[in-house]
Amino acid sequence: MPDTPHIVSDVMTRTVVAVGREAPFKEIVQTMEQWKVSAMPVLEGEGRVVGVVSEADLLPKEEFRDSDPSLFEQRRRLSDVAKAGAVTAEELMSTPAITVHPDATLAQAARIMAVRHVKRLPVVDDIGMLQGMVSRADLLKVFLRPDEEIEEEVRRTVVSYLFPAFSHAIHVNVHEGVVTLRGHIHDTSLISVAVRLVRAVEGVVDVEPQLTDESAGRDGTGTTR
Repeated sequence: MPDTPHIVSDVMTRTVVAVGREAPFKEIVQTMEQWKVSAMPVLEGEGRVVGVVSEADLLPKEEFRDSDPSLFEQRRRLSDVAKAGAVTAEELMSTPAITVHPDATLAQAARIMAVRHVKRLPVVDDIGMLQGMVSRADLLKVFLRPDEEIEEEVRRTVVSYLFPAFSHAIHVNVHEGVVTLRGHIHDTSLISVAVRLVRAVEGVVDVEPQLTDESAGRDGTGTTR
């Protein structure tokens, strides 16, 4: 079977810029600019994550700086109007924070980001203490795996597993993360299984199965043509 997938702790950033609940607005902006980040966890106590403050949380102050929102807009955008008057991280932050555990798979982290429409996640332990941050860019690091490494894993964990008697006759080629499987096999119903397992190998961009029935290369007497 395929190797154990990478988890969030394998790719996350462990040195994290964060602020406390009482951090003032200008300090938050200055910290984001200094460290070139667009969001930061908000911590309390010994490092428990209680929220996240992002550029999107700060923008309403500028948006409503020289005009008062209409009554309709106030009702429609209660949160943004409130943030326009906020002066501390506690008033600005989105809470509860959307987080992920360090032992979550990269696929699980990616799913959370997609569903919750966020670009990065604080990584917390079981009691909510900050362990690191993981971003979309971090999740894409698996696609930096060399083709040779991907090929070796496909041969060892997919081809040898599914086709032990034919593994010598199946050619695996990987180019720019695209895996091509070529050769003859005894049971073509396993092609879809092979494709699914290869896709599960981290770093694989796509799979091109060129596997055919072994009998297609034989004549009626069972002799190879």
